[in-house]
Amino acid sequence: MIRSFVIATAAAALLTGSAIAATQCKDPKTKRFIKCPPAATAAATPTASNVTKDAKGRCHVASGAKKGQFTKC
Repeated sequence: MIRSFVIATAAAALLTGSAIAATQCKDPKTKRFIKCPPAATAAATPTASNVTKDAKGRCHVASGAKKGQFTKC
């Protein structure tokens, strides 16, 4: 009984450890672990420099895929 519990616990620990290692980034040339690059952000999201106000004070996306659509100021 205890033996099967210990084996199950050890198996769960190995699976958890491999899942953590899979989330780390590796350098393709040296195959060493490196710091992961930041996640890419959506290019279509309006930024502060990409938003303009019209004569009535409403905000629009100035350029890009969503050009002319209303957005938050």
